[in-house]
Amino acid sequence: MSALRKSARNGLIALCLLLLTPFQFANAEKGLGRYQEKKRETNDIAVTIVVSGLSCTCARFAEDIRNVVNDLRPGGLRVLPVLGVGGFQNADDVLFLKGIDMGVVDEDNLRLLKKKDPNLYANVEQSIQYITKLYNSEFHVLARNDIKSFDDLRGKRVNFNLKSSQTEVSADVIFEALKIDVQKTNYDNDEAIQKLKDGEISAMIVLTGAPQAALAKVKKEDQVHFLALDKENLPDHDLNSIFSYYLPAELTHQQYPNLIDEGTTVATVANRALLVAYAWPEGSDRYNKLTKFIQEFFGKIDQFHSAARHPKWSEINLSAEIPGWTRFKPAADWLAAHQVVAALQTPGGGVADKPASELKAAFERFIENETASSRLKTLTTSERDKLLAQFMRYLELQEKGQ
Repeated sequence: MSALRKSARNGLIALCLLLLTPFQFANAEKGLGRYQEKKRETNDIAVTIVVSGLSCTCARFAEDIRNVVNDLRPGGLRVLPVLGVGGFQNADDVLFLKGIDMGVVDEDNLRLLKKKDPNLYANVEQSIQYITKLYNSEFHVLARNDIKSFDDLRGKRVNFNLKSSQTEVSADVIFEALKIDVQKTNYDNDEAIQKLKDGEISAMIVLTGAPQAALAKVKKEDQVHFLALDKENLPDHDLNSIFSYYLPAELTHQQYPNLIDEGTTVATVANRALLVAYAWPEGSDRYNKLTKFIQEFFGKIDQFHSAARHPKWSEINLSAEIPGWTRFKPAADWLAAHQVVAALQTPGGGVADKPASELKAAFERFIENETASSRLKTLTTSERDKLLAQFMRYLELQEKGQ
């Protein structure tokens, strides 16, 4: 809005207010106050997660997180999934796009971003940090039946998903390592499946957690199959560079009963999908909201191991360390604070076996985690000592299973 139009609008509002009776003015002022309060409450509890398309496993994960964590009351927490592109674009959105707090990206993104533009992404590991590893994203290559191996794709039209998607990023790395040149296309998954069935492309690639919703609907009758990526099927290729970056994996009959025979698997590789956040300054509003999100998400992690949730939740590992990445401090603090409680569940891990200094350190981390959004920051020394005693009693009850 131009300055002239804004000035005219404000003048009109002022004129209208002058024409109101005192009673009408009071009601208008009250209504405006309620509007502003509702606006503040709505924004104060919202955090965003950018994911890929609707058929991506990461979108289902974000939906599951929303369903478990959401608390829409004032002072609660609201998770807003945002449809992005994936891969580099999700990382860029976390880094540069206003309103984006978190995103799902893959493990190799930091290394590849630095390679892509060493100047722009020189300190990327300080600006974008991981909260946790979510699941493994398998490398799917669905090809027409006349394509028997990766080598048969030379010179053929192969779909690498959307530009800057994680599929394109990882597929570029893998095909470059295999030294196989193809005619690359960038259709979305649904369009690519149709073009594959029609014979307009020879193969399509999807990097996501199996089972992928769109691929699960494809059948052998469509004259397609998955290509294997391993030494047995590519004996003339050096796969060391691929396996130095990616994990060995397999696609199974349970994941794709319409394409893979029972009792057989298709060898492939996988990339770890991470939930990452922008490294907001400690104590800032965005930092505090993410701290609250992590406490709620991590604290309810058992609720994700249910038949109602995506089967890939079985692969989540909150404490997994990701080489080359920095853990977001609120996540590291939560894990550190809960290591003592976790230790109580193992033989010889009782309260009596823990040094007092270790228990007090865990308590101090607990207090630090809570101060961002509660009255704990105002505790006196005597109040902290009393709370410490309650904390110790809590640990004892945990040890006894009470």
